[in-house]
Amino acid sequence: MNNKNQINSWKRMSFKGNKVWAQTDINEELLIEKGMVLIKYNLKQDYEYRVKPESLNPEDQAVPSKKKSAALTPATHNALKKQAIETNLPDNCIKIYTDGASSGNPGPSGIGILLIYGENKKEISKYIGMATNNIAELTAIKVALEELKRNDLPVRVFSDSSYSIGLLTKNWKPKKNETLVFDIKTLMGQFRDLSFIKVKGHSGIKENEVADFLATSAIKKGLV
Repeated sequence: MNNKNQINSWKRMSFKGNKVWAQTDINEELLIEKGMVLIKYNLKQDYEYRVKPESLNPEDQAVPSKKKSAALTPATHNALKKQAIETNLPDNCIKIYTDGASSGNPGPSGIGILLIYGENKKEISKYIGMATNNIAELTAIKVALEELKRNDLPVRVFSDSSYSIGLLTKNWKPKKNETLVFDIKTLMGQFRDLSFIKVKGHSGIKENEVADFLATSAIKKGLV
């Protein structure tokens, strides 16, 4: 090819799925030197690459780049977490968020409960005296179930206590607190549709944070 035809012009092509600029001659044909074509990913870049012409394809064969997702705000992230844990809840469901807190283990303890039914909400914050954190978690569940006036509606208990959920739903054998666990299981048997949902504590789920606040507030009030 004559040098007079070798001018610095470029056309859009595809290389390994990526859009590139390939150097061409005056006729917009690939400019091949020593069996290679000069390409750039960006015309403003200083560095260049030489590739075999058969490795270049038309521009429309490039793989479209995926758009980056916009960063989630903390509020949006928390809303998505709440939406995920409340997916497929039955209609007319009573939601209960429970938490137990202990200042020391054992130590002064409190329970926090948030009951939600439709637009109605009820909060319970109660000091239970000296106890372990596990006892406080279980007691919160027991008090919440005792508070319900109807057992014909579906009930979902949200708790961040793996210990409590394991004892009450996975047939773990309690090494301590046997009477408390037995009492709760007896209560559970009175409901037509009751199940537990594990949530992560202190992860921005508003209702769980409310239950935690009610539990820790109960300790402070009890020590006054």
